[in-house]
This record gives sequence, C-alpha cells and structure tokens, in this order.
Amino acid sequence: MKKYRIAVVGAGMVGKKMVEILVERNFPYSDLKILATRERDEEIAGKSFRVEETKAESFDGVDIALFAGTEGGKGASQLFGWDAVKKGTVVIDNGGDFRMDPRVPLVVPEVNSHHLKNHRGFISNPNCSTIQMVMAIFPIHREYTVDRIIVSTFQAVSGTGRNAVEELERQVKSYSAGEPIGREVYPYQIAFNAIPQIGGLSDEFPGYYTEEVKMVKETRKILDCPGMQVSATCVRIPVFNAHSECITVQCRRKPGLEKVRELLGSFPGNSLMDEPSGSIYPTPLEISGKDDVFIGRVRENPALENAIDMWVVSDNIRKGAALNAVQIAEILAR
Repeated sequence: MKKYRIAVVGAGMVGKKMVEILVERNFPYSDLKILATRERDEEIAGKSFRVEETKAESFDGVDIALFAGTEGGKGASQLFGWDAVKKGTVVIDNGGDFRMDPRVPLVVPEVNSHHLKNHRGFISNPNCSTIQMVMAIFPIHREYTVDRIIVSTFQAVSGTGRNAVEELERQVKSYSAGEPIGREVYPYQIAFNAIPQIGGLSDEFPGYYTEEVKMVKETRKILDCPGMQVSATCVRIPVFNAHSECITVQCRRKPGLEKVRELLGSFPGNSLMDEPSGSIYPTPLEISGKDDVFIGRVRENPALENAIDMWVVSDNIRKGAALNAVQIAEILAR
C-alpha cells in the first residue's frame, strides 16, 4: 500500500484530535508532521511530536495537509492553503474561509463523496453542526425528498475551543466556592446559562448569526439543493463536548415512521437510540468521544404535513471536525 506524507496544521483541540484519529485508524502515512504558530513539543496519542512553525516551505513534499481551522476567525488555510496546493499538496480544511467557494467541494463522506471527483486540490469540511444534521437528514432526503428543515442546536463549549472549556470549568468552580464569576470568552456567563448567539450578526440574513447562516448555506451546497428552505437557531449551552440538535424535516410525500427509523439506523455512520418509553435517547455526556451520529426521539410532527421530528447528538470535535477530515483523506488515499 502506498504511504503518504501528512501534515496537520494546528495543535489545538481539533489538530490534536486529527493526529489521534490518524493513529487510531492506521492511516497509511510514511511521515506525519504537526505545524502551528510556534515550535514546541507535544504528547499526542501516546507519541511525542515536535511541533514546527508553519511556513510556506513546510508543505514541500507533503501529499495531504489537514488544516484544523479556526471557527469564526481567519485560519491558516487563508495564509498557506492555496500555495500548498500549488506545490502538489491536497488541502483538507476544517476552517470556514472557503466552504462556499465554488472551486471547493464541501464534503461529508457518507453523504456526498462524489463531490470529490473533480476537486482542484482544496477540499472543505462543513461546519460541525451542519455535518451531524446532514448525516441525519440525508437518508430521509434520499427516500422522501426533504423540502424544508427547521433546526435548533444546543452546542457545547468545545466548539469555541480550549479557552471556552477552561472558562466553563472556572465558572462552575467559582459558583461552587461562592466567588465572583468572571467571563472573557462569551458575552454572558455560560455556566448554568444558554446563549442564543454563535458568531457575529449576518448582513446577508438579517437577524441571523453566522453559525445559523452556515447551516442554511452549507446544507444546500452539500445536498445540491439551492432552493431548500432551512431555518436555524443556534444556542451555546454549558456542556463541555458534543452538540445536540432538535430537527424537523418536511418531506414532499408522507414518510413512513418505521421506514424512517430503518433508514436512519442503517445509514453508515449513524446509530439509532430511540426507545423513549425506556428513556433511551442520546445525550451529549454519553456520546462524547464516539464517532457516530446518534439519533433518537424520532416521531411524526403533528403541526406540519409530511414532517418528522428527531433529536440528534454527535461529538463535534470528532465527526464534526477531525474524523470527517480524516475520512476525506482516506477516500483520497483509496
């Protein structure tokens, strides 16, 4: 089997998880280097790595570069991505800078791997919330054609990064100790709270924050449905890891409930946890650290014609970011 020279750009939560998953899944690499803003040593997946400073020449001889990305910020892919492509490197970018670029396929491997066919050396990971939503929607869409989606998300602080995880920890400790609760990351205290703002306000969709706009536009691009009606409300909650979503899909014809459960449970990368009488449904605490997208509370919507409601939970750092990127790399390697 051919082996590949791999670079992971970023050594934060997502970058480290990319390295762990490459090791876990025995990706066929001959060389694996980690690039970041500064040099240092890191212990990742039981191995010691020398993290190198990212420079243009860092991509010389690299076959595939996984960019960990920075949600809401201008990531390293803007500085180095297309120049790396010119050197013959295939870039898989978890950041948001190029997702809607018409040159760049936006890929969830189980859903639209055919979009990789004519890639130009640069491929994007969708937003974490979009990934788990399309994983749940696609099996239904294939069978019944989904025309409308209404989604509310309940997103963990790990989606913001390590500093947000540490802030939630500090706030809980301060509350328990009866001390003043400080905040730096979010506009409000996140501990014991819910904040209906992720990203900045959108100019394109008045009243929408950018995370919500991503779910609208990315879903349309992934599913090749530019006219699909999508409404999203994204909320940050005091959960360390794994995002949850309440999703309503309205189909062109009436979906059979048992058929929908069968479609969801048999789709690669999905797991059905749907026995509400026994309080069996996914929660972020038990799903964190797992690869699949977990779906429960599947039921008919009594207020809309031909509509299904469901509850969807997934690890936003694994399937929502690092795993999805590695799966794209595996397809390219095959």
